[in-house]
This record gives sequence, C-alpha cells and structure tokens, in this order.
Amino acid sequence: MNNGDMRRNRKRQGSAKRYKVRYDRIVAAVLVLIVMIVILTSCVKSCSKDKKDSGGSSSSSTTNSENQTQSSIVDNLQTSDETSSIISSGTGTIQTTAAEFTVESHSFSDVNRGNLVLVNANHEYKFLADDITPSTLYDNIKTEYYSVGDYVIKLDIEVINQLNALMEGFYQSSSNNDIVVIGGYRTLEEQNDKYYGGYSGFKGGFSDYHTGRTFDMSIFPKDGSSAGYYSPSGIYAWIDNYAADYGFIVRFPEGKENYTGEQARTQTYRYIGTPHSLYIKQKGICLEEYIDIIKGYNNTKPLEIASGSKLYHVYYVPANTDADTDVPVPSNKTYTVSGNNVDGFIVTVNMN
Repeated sequence: MNNGDMRRNRKRQGSAKRYKVRYDRIVAAVLVLIVMIVILTSCVKSCSKDKKDSGGSSSSSTTNSENQTQSSIVDNLQTSDETSSIISSGTGTIQTTAAEFTVESHSFSDVNRGNLVLVNANHEYKFLADDITPSTLYDNIKTEYYSVGDYVIKLDIEVINQLNALMEGFYQSSSNNDIVVIGGYRTLEEQNDKYYGGYSGFKGGFSDYHTGRTFDMSIFPKDGSSAGYYSPSGIYAWIDNYAADYGFIVRFPEGKENYTGEQARTQTYRYIGTPHSLYIKQKGICLEEYIDIIKGYNNTKPLEIASGSKLYHVYYVPANTDADTDVPVPSNKTYTVSGNNVDGFIVTVNMN
C-alpha cells in the first residue's frame, strides 16, 4: 500500500470515529430527554391526585363523620348504664343514619292523647274523642286462642289487634286457650259506679281503664280445674315473659305501689307499644317511673332502645300551657308523638 492509500484510509477511519462520537451524544441526549419526560409526567399525576383528594375532602369527611356517629350509637347501646341495649328476640346488625329534624305543632290538648298517657289518682283522663276507638272484643277476638267474659267488654282496636297476636303466640307455644279477658274499657259513669260501690279506689276520670288500653285476665281451664285471676305460673308464664314484645306491660307491678297508688296485681295489663314496653320490662319499673325517666332526654340526647336489629330514639318535649308547642320531629324517619297526660310529649323514632 502506497503512502497515498494509507493517508486516505486514516482519513476515512478518523471520519468514522468522529461520526460515532456524535451518534453517541445524540443517543445520550435522547435518553436524558426521555428521563425528564417520565419525571415530569409523574409530577403532573401526583399533583393531579393531590388536587382531586383536596377537592373531595368534604365528601370523605362526611362519610367518616357518619361512620363515627353510627359506631357511637352502637357503642352507647353496649356500654351505657342509662341506655343499655334491650334485646327482645333475635340478633342482628343495627344500621342507622342520623335523623334530620323539622317541627310539628301540637296544641296543649294533645298532651292528653296517645299510647303513653299516664292515668292515676293524680292525672285525670280527658276522654278526647279521637284518642281511641273503643271496639267490642267479642266482635274482634280470635276465639281459637282465648275468650272474653261477656259481649260488651271493649278495648281500643289497636290494642285488640296486638292482644290477638300475643294470644296467638301463647297458643302456638302451649296449645292452651284457657285465658279469658274479664275487664276492659270503662266509661266515666261505670268507673264512678265501681268507686262509690267500694269496688275501686279510683274515682271516675282517674282510672287507667278509661284509656281503652288496660284489661284484666283470668284463667278458666277447659278441664274443669280451679279457675282464678291470671298469674305467670307454669305454662302461663309465657304471656308475662313475652308480653313486652307485643307492647304490653304489667300495669300495677309488685313493689311499685307507692308510684301507682294501686295494690299490685298480676292480672292487669296495659298497652303502651314497643319499644317502651321492652325498656320497662328490662328495667323492672312501672309506667309512672318511665314517664319521669323520659323527661331526662331530648332530641339531641335521646334515650336509645334496641330491639333485635331495630334501634329507637325516644325523647321528651315539654308542652307550652298557653300556646301551641313546636315539637322537633325527624324529617327522614318514621316516628310517633304521644302525650304523657302530665306536661309534655314523648317522641318515638324508628332509626332504621
């Protein structure tokens, strides 16, 4: 190879080397650019996510707040001495949402109507026309489950329906239909006859029987064995054990004579509805005591009563004596309002 050829070869090799170095730099620059793009993309996504989370914080906060409220309700039912849970039958998970309130106007006369009216020697029944619907038990009774003492005994129709359900439950449990209802609703005149005849310590107007929600029971065995007033013994104990599930309480329980003003007896039952009957049964108190207890609760701090998977809030609203009362009631829940026949209203809210 001559000198000219060698110079040309070295020139080509040098050119090739220079071209290779430039190519490597281009590759490196592209790689750097790709890395920068990836980093920028990650930052944009991160910022976008933070912004989205910030924008949705109100919804997340509300959900957490609701969950905390629900947990608080369940915890209170389990641990609070004042509002311990009352489980009637069955178990389940209590699911609730907070109540939203509006107001409902009630006149002072509304204090004297409802399932929770208290009638005794100190509180007179007012016989409001629309408080109850007295109906003859004989025309509405389920005779396969129990009997009635005569054709004229009356009770409020709601009470009759619940009594039928209670007695059906007893019959299904025992195959026994020896129970006979021997007393019920009394007019003012009928109560005065008993009072002046020495058969009652309550003057007309001051008897719980006026409410149409109170009745007496006897046991008349079909086998001809000894009959008598109802008492919760033997198979008949089922009625006393489960009456509260149907809304009934013993009206004059033993040991509560100082509250009721009446001698204790096992045959007289009163309908007040659930969940009130469940609370009274579990606590071993009488209606008079319950009416006083409820006064310690309002719509922001209600008495909580659980029955199976159902949760109820119960609270008291004092009545205005010279004007209508604005009673706070839930706008998103089922509820009832009853007067206590003393000085206010009792609101019962189904929280489920």
